[in-house]
Amino acid sequence: MENKTGKYLKYAIGEVVLVVIGILIAISINSWNENRISRNKEILLLKELNNEFKLNKIQLDTVLSRHLKSKKSVDYLVSRLPIQSMETENLDSLSFHLIKVGVTYTFNPSGGVINSLMSSSTIDIISNDELRQLIIGWNDVLLDYQEEEILARDNYINYLKPFEKKHFNWGGDEKSWLNDSRVDFSIFQSLEFDNYVHDRRWDLKNILDNRYGELDMIKTNIDKIIELSESNNND
Repeated sequence: MENKTGKYLKYAIGEVVLVVIGILIAISINSWNENRISRNKEILLLKELNNEFKLNKIQLDTVLSRHLKSKKSVDYLVSRLPIQSMETENLDSLSFHLIKVGVTYTFNPSGGVINSLMSSSTIDIISNDELRQLIIGWNDVLLDYQEEEILARDNYINYLKPFEKKHFNWGGDEKSWLNDSRVDFSIFQSLEFDNYVHDRRWDLKNILDNRYGELDMIKTNIDKIIELSESNNND
């Protein structure tokens, strides 16, 4: 009887061990499968993020290039102030630079992937800590940079554009208004015109001078997001 009981206990213990091992294997397989699914999803998101920010970088470079061209034109106009006589001015150059100055640009990057990660609370799927923190802080960095552009745009729309519409004629090509009899060229010798030019110069200077580091910060963040999403999206 004692031998039978001992054999039974050994058998029961063996059965329990086998069941436990089976459960552990099942848990391990399930965990491995979930990790594989999560990793595949992360790789897909990183590829989309990488493509999105490469396009954002191109857009930022384009916008900054246009800001710089406008700044060069406004610097030219400032160098001509105060205009004493229209007869001494190169009207073609004046017209060309006025066109360049009278346009505003804003950086409006795509944020589909980041917004999706933040709104769906799936940010933890990003395994790289540095990249995750860059994604979380992106909107703050973007708003810091956009602040000066928004101020410049609002100033242009509310004050400078009405001035242009009142005194210039942008209806044709850049030179057509020179032959428009309705244009009063004496406006270019007025204090009002001087202030118009200085306003645009101040707005463009605030965007480009990077005095608080906003421009460097957004450039650095874009480059870093591109780098980390590139290096972490491989199996």
